[in-house]
Amino acid sequence: MSIKQNPGRTGRRHDGPLPDFRNLGVVLRVLVGVNGLGLIAVLARSGQWSSLGGALMDMAMCVEPPLIVAVAALFLLQPVLARMPAPAGWVGVGAVALAAAALFNTLLAPLDVGDLASWLGWTALLVVAVRAYFRYLAAVYAPSLAEARLLALTARIRPHFLFNSLNGVLGILRSDPRRAEAALEELADLFRALMRENRDLVPLADEIALCERYLALEHLRLGPRLSVRWDCAPDVGTAQVPPLFLQPLVENAVYHGIEPGAGPGEVAIAIRRHGPELRIEIVNPLQGGHSHPGGNRMAVDNIRERLMLFFDLEAGLETEQADGLHRVRIRLPYRTAT
Repeated sequence: MSIKQNPGRTGRRHDGPLPDFRNLGVVLRVLVGVNGLGLIAVLARSGQWSSLGGALMDMAMCVEPPLIVAVAALFLLQPVLARMPAPAGWVGVGAVALAAAALFNTLLAPLDVGDLASWLGWTALLVVAVRAYFRYLAAVYAPSLAEARLLALTARIRPHFLFNSLNGVLGILRSDPRRAEAALEELADLFRALMRENRDLVPLADEIALCERYLALEHLRLGPRLSVRWDCAPDVGTAQVPPLFLQPLVENAVYHGIEPGAGPGEVAIAIRRHGPELRIEIVNPLQGGHSHPGGNRMAVDNIRERLMLFFDLEAGLETEQADGLHRVRIRLPYRTAT
């Protein structure tokens, strides 16, 4: 369960927030959970192994059709449910599940699948169990644990970067005072972004602008040794992404791929939309034994954890080292503010 299933309504996190029924992880958990409870009920009621197969077939016939219809209906109704308070939203979820159960009980009545009251009673119990499960996940992830970890993960920047940036400004203060003033403004913008709470998703355009400010400061120190190649599709700027997830990876690429080397190097950043997914790739040279010791995994592991907190199974991060290059590949759902 992602901690920001409904990003615009932070007040619901303390009272069993309604999950996002368009989230792949949520859908899988509902399907597996309901079928698991059905299996437990069959095992508890079946007295003989010889009749177990028939009992499982009967359970599948009674559970799967209304379950699939209910999940599909919740997928379609997610925008409506997201605007409702959590208690009213769960009432809506229960109403959808009960309606699906009543519909299929009527359709399967000629097969003698049980009376309507039994179907509705079991469906109500399943809805209560699903709600209890997601309340448990909410208690585990939010607010005291997940938000504290999220804020800690987004508040990291290497101290050496601050000192190097200030030294770079001092180095050009007399020769190019306008550039020095602009660099201080860029540094202030960068730290202003770091000081925000950073709980909600933000437009990717903001993250790209933040990276450009960071890279402009690194250019003061590294000069022609650092070159950056952006390859961004025109339609990616409005995508909603976790705050401060791109800058640490770009900083990682500069810190480990450019700074230790003696010659020039390039950091390549490609951002493309592939259907329902946003894909990002960051490539930097490998410096072999000249790379900074440690720290390379920290940023990657932090971003991977934050993607999990925001998007659950719909996002992922992979790394690869081949042909003298280090690659970070990110996939996450393409979502806009609307």
